[in-house]
Parts: sequence; structure tokens; C-alpha cells
Amino acid sequence: MTTASTTLRGVLVAFVGYAVFAFSDASIKALHGAVPSFQIAFTGAVLSLSALPFIKGRGDSWLDIFATTNRPLWLARFAAGATGSIASIIAFTKLPMAEAFCLLFLLPSVVTILSVIFLKEDVRWQRWAAVIVGFLGVLVVLRPGFRELSVGHLAATIGAVSAAVAIVILRALGPAEKRLSLYGASLLGTLIVSGVLMLSEIVVPSPQQWIFIAGYGLLGAAGT
Repeated sequence: MTTASTTLRGVLVAFVGYAVFAFSDASIKALHGAVPSFQIAFTGAVLSLSALPFIKGRGDSWLDIFATTNRPLWLARFAAGATGSIASIIAFTKLPMAEAFCLLFLLPSVVTILSVIFLKEDVRWQRWAAVIVGFLGVLVVLRPGFRELSVGHLAATIGAVSAAVAIVILRALGPAEKRLSLYGASLLGTLIVSGVLMLSEIVVPSPQQWIFIAGYGLLGAAGT
């Protein structure tokens, strides 16, 4: 496979992944805040366990979900996965979808910056130009100083940064780590952290709400 075809395939996979995540996030918005964010995150993580059989490689052990060649980075991805998932749910609950997506789509720009700092990547001027345009776009949409920003805006920003951290860690660990471990770190983080935090407020979703929660969890797993 040529470099050009590999790049095209990567772009197409990323496009499909973002489209699936968009429908997953729309499921959160459809709940209208009726189900606590921590409970949505936990239930979504439980449903995301369904992706494990497809991620597990031949010869892998289920215990490899806990295994790693770099425990500090694994724990950092654990924390980033939990923070990103919970913050993103809060953002889509509190903000209009356009504003939430605007902030969360800062993710590629943050990944570029972190890749330069931590992975020592050589970034050309075109990518730096895209980073600047991305930040300017956010300023145009949010108009800071002309309107009040809310906890939803903060949550969306935290979600974007956390997801970027998780991606950079994945790229740093990727060659030496099993996919089961990489996926498991962020999944276990969301399961454990949201599972503890949701104990203070649990509601019983209606059948329709269960459909939206299932859509969030299963589509999120498919996108991942």
C-alpha cells in the first residue's frame, strides 16, 4: 500500500469516526439533562465493553486490558479518558450543539501543540496556520468579552484538552502497547470514576431515554 493510499484511508476512517461520534453526542443532547452526566458516562462505558471482543487480538489475554509497558502514561490515559468523557457529556448537556462542537473541535489543534511539545514532531507552517484559524473560529463563535461563558464552555474546553492528551499518549505508546491495553485505560477510567461519582444521584431512565443512552454508548464504542 502506497503512502498516499494509506493517508487517504486514514482520512476516511477519521471522517467516519467523527460522523459516528456526532450521532453519539446528539444522543446526549436528546436526553435534555434528564439523566445525570455521571450516570450517562458510566452506562456508556458499560456498553462500550461490547467493543472489547473486536479489539482483542489473537493470542491476547483479557488481563492485557490492565497490562502496560509504561504505567505512568497508562494512568495518565486512564485519567484523561475519564475526564474527557465526563466533561464532554456535561458540555453537550449544558450548551447548544454548535457551541459544544466548536470547542470540542479544538482537539486537533491541541493535539498538534502537544505533539510538538511532547513527541518532538516537526510541524509545517500549514498545520500551524490551521491551528491559528481554529482558535480564531472559536473566538468568533463564542465572542468572549461580549457574552457570559458558562460551566458548559469550561467543560467543553476540558473535554477537548483531555481527549487531545489521550490521543498523544496513544501515539506515544502505540508501537509498544496492545490495543486492548490502550482502549482499556480510558474505558476503565470512565467506568471507575463516573461509577463512583454517580452514586450521589441515580435516576431510572424511561424506555425512550434508554434508547438514547444506548445510542451514546454503542455509537461511541463503534467510533472508537
